Amino acid sequence: MRRILILIFSFLLLASCLGRDAIKKKEETKLPPLSNEVAIRVYKEGLENLKAGDYFYASKKFSEAETLLPQTVWAEKSALMASYCLYAINFYEEALLNLERFIKMYPASKHLSYAHYLIAISYYEQILDEKKDIEPLVLSKKRIEFFLDTFPETDYAIDLKFKLDLIINQLAAKELSIARFYIKNEKWIAAINRLKIIVEDYEETIFVEEALHRLVEIYYRIGLENEAKAAAALLGYNYNSSEWYARSYKVLNKDYKPPKITKGNEEGGLIRRTIKKLLFIND
Repeated sequence: MRRILILIFSFLLLASCLGRDAIKKKEETKLPPLSNEVAIRVYKEGLENLKAGDYFYASKKFSEAETLLPQTVWAEKSALMASYCLYAINFYEEALLNLERFIKMYPASKHLSYAHYLIAISYYEQILDEKKDIEPLVLSKKRIEFFLDTFPETDYAIDLKFKLDLIINQLAAKELSIARFYIKNEKWIAAINRLKIIVEDYEETIFVEEALHRLVEIYYRIGLENEAKAAAALLGYNYNSSEWYARSYKVLNKDYKPPKITKGNEEGGLIRRTIKKLLFIND
Protein backbone atom coordinates (compact mmCIF):
# COMPACT_ATOMS: atom_id res chain seq x y z
CA MET A 1 0.00 0.00 0.00
CA ARG A 2 2.72 2.46 0.94
CA ARG A 3 4.55 1.75 -2.30
CA ILE A 4 1.40 2.69 -4.16
CA LEU A 5 1.04 5.87 -2.14
CA ILE A 6 4.66 6.78 -2.86
CA LEU A 7 4.01 6.31 -6.59
CA ILE A 8 0.95 8.49 -6.33
CA PHE A 9 3.09 11.10 -4.66
CA SER A 10 5.82 10.96 -7.32
CA PHE A 11 4.30 13.87 -9.17
CA LEU A 12 4.59 16.04 -6.10
CA LEU A 13 8.15 14.95 -5.52
CA LEU A 14 9.26 15.66 -9.07
CA ALA A 15 7.54 19.01 -9.13
CA SER A 16 9.06 19.94 -5.79
CA CYS A 17 12.60 19.04 -6.84
CA LEU A 18 12.68 21.83 -9.40
CA GLY A 19 13.98 24.27 -6.80
CA ARG A 20 13.32 27.94 -6.16
CA ASP A 21 12.44 28.64 -9.83
CA ALA A 22 9.33 26.47 -9.45
CA ILE A 23 7.73 29.05 -7.16
CA LYS A 24 5.57 31.52 -8.98
CA LYS A 25 6.89 35.09 -9.11
CA LYS A 26 3.99 36.52 -7.18
CA GLU A 27 4.69 34.04 -4.38
CA GLU A 28 8.42 34.83 -4.34
CA THR A 29 7.67 38.47 -3.63
CA LYS A 30 5.80 37.62 -0.43
CA LEU A 31 9.00 36.67 1.39
CA PRO A 32 12.58 37.96 1.34
CA PRO A 33 14.91 35.97 -0.97
CA LEU A 34 16.90 34.68 2.00
CA SER A 35 13.79 33.24 3.61
CA ASN A 36 12.90 31.55 0.34
CA GLU A 37 16.33 29.95 0.12
CA VAL A 38 16.17 28.72 3.69
CA ALA A 39 12.68 27.28 3.19
CA ILE A 40 13.63 25.53 -0.04
CA ARG A 41 16.70 24.05 1.60
CA VAL A 42 14.56 22.76 4.49
CA TYR A 43 12.03 21.34 2.02
CA LYS A 44 14.75 19.54 0.09
CA GLU A 45 16.05 18.09 3.36
CA GLY A 46 12.58 16.70 3.89
CA LEU A 47 12.67 15.09 0.45
CA GLU A 48 16.10 13.59 1.07
CA ASN A 49 15.00 12.07 4.36
CA LEU A 50 11.82 10.77 2.76
CA LYS A 51 13.80 8.99 0.06
CA ALA A 52 16.16 7.63 2.73
CA GLY A 53 13.22 6.17 4.66
CA ASP A 54 13.47 8.50 7.66
CA TYR A 55 9.81 9.47 7.60
CA PHE A 56 9.69 10.96 11.08
CA TYR A 57 12.52 13.43 10.47
CA ALA A 58 11.14 14.15 7.00
CA SER A 59 7.77 15.09 8.51
CA LYS A 60 9.51 17.56 10.81
CA LYS A 61 11.34 19.17 7.90
CA PHE A 62 8.19 19.45 5.81
CA SER A 63 6.32 21.02 8.73
CA GLU A 64 9.18 23.48 9.16
CA ALA A 65 9.11 24.33 5.45
CA GLU A 66 5.38 25.01 5.63
CA THR A 67 5.97 27.50 8.43
CA LEU A 68 8.77 29.25 6.55
CA LEU A 69 6.72 29.74 3.38
CA PRO A 70 3.12 30.52 4.36
CA GLN A 71 0.50 31.29 1.71
CA THR A 72 2.45 29.57 -1.08
CA VAL A 73 2.15 26.36 -3.04
CA TRP A 74 5.25 25.20 -1.19
CA ALA A 75 3.45 25.49 2.13
CA GLU A 76 0.55 23.45 0.76
CA LYS A 77 2.84 20.72 -0.57
CA SER A 78 4.88 20.68 2.64
CA ALA A 79 1.78 20.21 4.79
CA LEU A 80 0.60 17.28 2.69
CA MET A 81 4.03 15.68 2.58
CA ALA A 82 4.32 15.95 6.37
CA SER A 83 0.96 14.22 6.74
CA TYR A 84 1.98 11.41 4.40
CA CYS A 85 5.23 10.84 6.31
CA LEU A 86 3.31 10.50 9.58
CA TYR A 87 0.94 8.03 7.94
CA ALA A 88 3.88 6.04 6.58
CA ILE A 89 5.18 5.34 10.11
CA ASN A 90 1.71 4.48 11.47
CA PHE A 91 1.33 7.75 13.38
CA TYR A 92 -2.31 7.76 12.36
CA GLU A 93 -3.67 10.18 14.97
CA GLU A 94 -0.98 12.74 14.18
CA ALA A 95 -1.51 12.25 10.44
CA LEU A 96 -5.26 12.73 10.82
CA LEU A 97 -4.79 15.95 12.78
CA ASN A 98 -2.45 17.26 10.10
CA LEU A 99 -4.80 16.27 7.29
CA GLU A 100 -7.85 17.85 8.91
CA ARG A 101 -5.83 21.05 9.34
CA PHE A 102 -4.69 20.84 5.72
CA ILE A 103 -8.30 20.69 4.52
CA LYS A 104 -9.19 23.79 6.55
CA MET A 105 -6.05 25.71 5.57
CA TYR A 106 -6.09 24.83 1.86
CA PRO A 107 -9.73 24.25 0.86
CA ALA A 108 -9.01 25.07 -2.79
CA SER A 109 -6.01 22.76 -3.10
CA LYS A 110 -5.84 20.60 -6.21
CA HIS A 111 -4.64 17.82 -3.90
CA LEU A 112 -7.74 17.97 -1.69
CA SER A 113 -9.00 14.59 -2.90
CA TYR A 114 -5.68 12.99 -1.95
CA ALA A 115 -5.90 14.50 1.55
CA HIS A 116 -9.37 13.01 2.01
CA TYR A 117 -8.10 9.70 0.61
CA LEU A 118 -5.29 9.62 3.19
CA ILE A 119 -7.82 10.33 5.94
CA ALA A 120 -9.99 7.41 4.84
CA ILE A 121 -6.97 5.12 4.56
CA SER A 122 -5.66 6.19 7.97
CA TYR A 123 -8.92 5.10 9.57
CA TYR A 124 -8.98 1.90 7.51
CA GLU A 125 -5.45 0.94 8.59
CA GLN A 126 -6.56 1.06 12.24
CA ILE A 127 -9.09 -1.75 11.77
CA LEU A 128 -7.81 -4.73 13.74
CA ASP A 129 -10.63 -6.97 14.98
CA GLU A 130 -14.30 -6.13 14.47
CA LYS A 131 -15.23 -8.38 17.40
CA LYS A 132 -13.20 -6.28 19.84
CA ASP A 133 -13.58 -2.72 18.56
CA ILE A 134 -16.14 -1.62 15.99
CA GLU A 135 -15.32 2.12 16.11
CA PRO A 136 -12.52 2.06 13.48
CA LEU A 137 -14.89 0.21 11.14
CA VAL A 138 -17.63 2.79 11.58
CA LEU A 139 -15.29 5.76 11.22
CA SER A 140 -13.59 4.27 8.18
CA LYS A 141 -16.94 3.52 6.54
CA LYS A 142 -18.11 7.07 7.16
CA ARG A 143 -14.99 8.67 5.66
CA ILE A 144 -14.91 6.33 2.66
CA GLU A 145 -18.58 7.00 1.89
CA PHE A 146 -17.92 10.74 2.14
CA PHE A 147 -15.03 10.40 -0.30
CA LEU A 148 -17.05 8.36 -2.79
CA ASP A 149 -19.86 10.91 -2.66
CA THR A 150 -17.49 13.87 -3.04
CA PHE A 151 -14.82 12.52 -5.39
CA PRO A 152 -16.51 9.65 -7.28
CA GLU A 153 -14.50 10.01 -10.49
CA THR A 154 -11.00 9.94 -8.99
CA ASP A 155 -8.54 7.07 -9.26
CA TYR A 156 -8.64 6.69 -5.48
CA ALA A 157 -12.37 5.85 -5.62
CA ILE A 158 -11.69 2.43 -7.15
CA ASP A 159 -9.50 1.40 -4.22
CA LEU A 160 -11.92 2.78 -1.64
CA LYS A 161 -14.94 1.02 -3.17
CA PHE A 162 -13.18 -2.30 -2.67
CA LYS A 163 -12.30 -1.40 0.92
CA LEU A 164 -15.86 -0.30 1.60
CA ASP A 165 -17.14 -3.73 0.54
CA LEU A 166 -14.75 -5.37 3.01
CA ILE A 167 -15.85 -3.02 5.80
CA ILE A 168 -19.53 -3.70 5.16
CA ASN A 169 -18.86 -7.44 5.32
CA GLN A 170 -17.02 -6.99 8.59
CA LEU A 171 -19.88 -4.97 10.06
CA ALA A 172 -22.32 -7.68 8.98
CA ALA A 173 -20.05 -10.29 10.56
CA LYS A 174 -20.14 -8.34 13.81
CA GLU A 175 -23.94 -8.27 13.81
CA LEU A 176 -24.11 -12.00 13.06
CA SER A 177 -21.66 -12.76 15.85
CA ILE A 178 -23.84 -10.85 18.31
CA ALA A 179 -26.98 -12.54 16.97
CA ARG A 180 -25.41 -15.97 17.49
CA PHE A 181 -24.64 -15.03 21.08
CA TYR A 182 -28.27 -14.05 21.68
CA ILE A 183 -29.51 -17.24 20.01
CA LYS A 184 -27.24 -19.33 22.21
CA ASN A 185 -28.70 -17.62 25.27
CA GLU A 186 -32.27 -17.78 23.90
CA LYS A 187 -32.64 -14.00 23.73
CA TRP A 188 -34.95 -14.23 20.74
CA ILE A 189 -36.07 -10.61 20.32
CA ALA A 190 -32.52 -9.31 20.62
CA ALA A 191 -31.34 -11.89 18.09
CA ILE A 192 -34.14 -10.97 15.67
CA ASN A 193 -33.20 -7.30 15.85
CA ARG A 194 -29.57 -8.05 15.01
CA LEU A 195 -30.48 -10.37 12.16
CA LYS A 196 -32.83 -7.77 10.70
CA ILE A 197 -29.96 -5.29 10.58
CA ILE A 198 -28.02 -7.70 8.38
CA VAL A 199 -30.99 -8.32 6.07
CA GLU A 200 -31.92 -4.64 5.76
CA ASP A 201 -28.56 -2.85 5.88
CA TYR A 202 -26.09 -5.45 4.60
CA GLU A 203 -28.14 -7.36 2.05
CA GLU A 204 -25.23 -7.62 -0.40
CA THR A 205 -22.91 -9.38 2.04
CA ILE A 206 -22.09 -13.07 2.31
CA PHE A 207 -23.89 -13.25 5.67
CA VAL A 208 -27.43 -12.41 4.60
CA GLU A 209 -28.27 -16.05 3.74
CA GLU A 210 -27.49 -17.29 7.23
CA ALA A 211 -29.26 -14.29 8.76
CA LEU A 212 -32.47 -15.14 6.91
CA HIS A 213 -32.19 -18.79 7.90
CA ARG A 214 -31.71 -17.89 11.57
CA LEU A 215 -34.82 -15.71 11.36
CA VAL A 216 -36.76 -18.68 10.00
CA GLU A 217 -35.52 -20.81 12.90
CA ILE A 218 -36.35 -18.25 15.57
CA TYR A 219 -39.77 -17.28 14.21
CA TYR A 220 -40.75 -20.94 13.94
CA ARG A 221 -39.52 -21.67 17.43
CA ILE A 222 -41.49 -18.84 19.07
CA GLY A 223 -44.65 -19.68 17.14
CA LEU A 224 -44.60 -16.99 14.43
CA GLU A 225 -45.05 -19.34 11.49
CA ASN A 226 -46.18 -16.68 9.01
CA GLU A 227 -43.04 -14.65 9.70
CA ALA A 228 -40.96 -17.82 9.38
CA LYS A 229 -42.54 -18.59 6.00
CA ALA A 230 -41.97 -15.00 4.82
CA ALA A 231 -38.28 -15.14 5.73
CA ALA A 232 -37.96 -18.55 4.06
CA ALA A 233 -39.69 -17.24 0.93
CA LEU A 234 -37.27 -14.31 0.76
CA LEU A 235 -34.34 -16.67 1.20
CA GLY A 236 -35.68 -19.02 -1.46
CA TYR A 237 -36.36 -16.21 -3.93
CA ASN A 238 -32.81 -14.87 -3.72
CA TYR A 239 -30.80 -17.99 -2.82
CA ASN A 240 -32.89 -21.01 -3.80
CA SER A 241 -29.84 -23.19 -4.42
CA SER A 242 -28.08 -22.40 -1.16
CA GLU A 243 -27.58 -24.75 1.76
CA TRP A 244 -29.24 -22.23 4.06
CA TYR A 245 -32.46 -22.37 2.04
CA ALA A 246 -32.43 -26.17 2.19
CA ARG A 247 -32.14 -25.95 5.97
CA SER A 248 -34.94 -23.38 6.17
CA TYR A 249 -37.16 -25.63 4.07
CA LYS A 250 -36.67 -28.37 6.64
CA VAL A 251 -37.59 -25.98 9.45
CA LEU A 252 -41.10 -25.67 8.09
CA ASN A 253 -41.65 -29.45 8.15
CA LYS A 254 -43.42 -30.91 11.18
CA ASP A 255 -40.53 -33.24 12.01
CA TYR A 256 -38.08 -30.35 12.23
CA LYS A 257 -35.71 -30.26 15.20
CA PRO A 258 -33.68 -27.04 15.72
CA PRO A 259 -29.99 -27.86 15.10
CA LYS A 260 -27.24 -26.69 17.38
CA ILE A 261 -25.11 -23.85 16.08
CA THR A 262 -21.73 -25.36 15.43
CA LYS A 263 -18.68 -24.37 13.42
CA GLY A 264 -19.39 -27.08 10.89
CA ASN A 265 -22.96 -25.93 10.36
CA GLU A 266 -22.05 -22.27 9.91
CA GLU A 267 -19.18 -22.46 7.49
CA GLY A 268 -19.92 -22.72 3.81
CA GLY A 269 -17.74 -23.84 0.92
CA LEU A 270 -14.06 -23.26 0.36
CA ILE A 271 -14.48 -19.87 -1.28
CA ARG A 272 -16.68 -18.57 1.52
CA ARG A 273 -14.35 -19.92 4.20
CA THR A 274 -11.44 -18.23 2.47
CA ILE A 275 -13.29 -14.92 2.35
CA LYS A 276 -14.12 -15.22 6.03
CA LYS A 277 -10.47 -15.83 6.84
CA LEU A 278 -9.53 -12.72 4.89
CA LEU A 279 -12.07 -10.80 6.93
CA PHE A 280 -10.59 -12.10 10.21
CA ILE A 281 -13.78 -13.94 11.13
CA ASN A 282 -13.31 -16.72 13.63
CA ASP A 283 -16.33 -18.67 14.79
